[in-house]
Amino acid sequence: MRTDSAHWRALEAKPAPVVDLVFSRWTTPILWALHTYGRHRFVELERRIGTITPKVLTQRLRRLERDGLVVRTYHPELPPRVEYEISELGASLAPLFASLAQWSVNLDRVERARLDYDTRDRLPVRRT
Repeated sequence: MRTDSAHWRALEAKPAPVVDLVFSRWTTPILWALHTYGRHRFVELERRIGTITPKVLTQRLRRLERDGLVVRTYHPELPPRVEYEISELGASLAPLFASLAQWSVNLDRVERARLDYDTRDRLPVRRT
């Protein structure tokens, strides 16, 4: 039987790989867009996200496909068509994204805290 501290140490290690997998600079907007708006062609997804370069979008989509979070479908027609959609595994992240969206109401408080921090008087740093 695990002790409480051993149990918590085991739990502490689990979020790190999830954070690495889901919360990279571009992974979150890609998954959010595919979950919220459904299947996209490459150019549609690029336009939806806005500031991502084609190279980075290609790299991220390949990684997400490899990780099983996105499904790539090739349609052999003229001209060829490729579509991306969130996988069942990727869709299982929806509650996490919903929680993040709900938490976003706190962003004004974060901004106020930053302003308070930036404008408050600082004690001089003593140098010896």
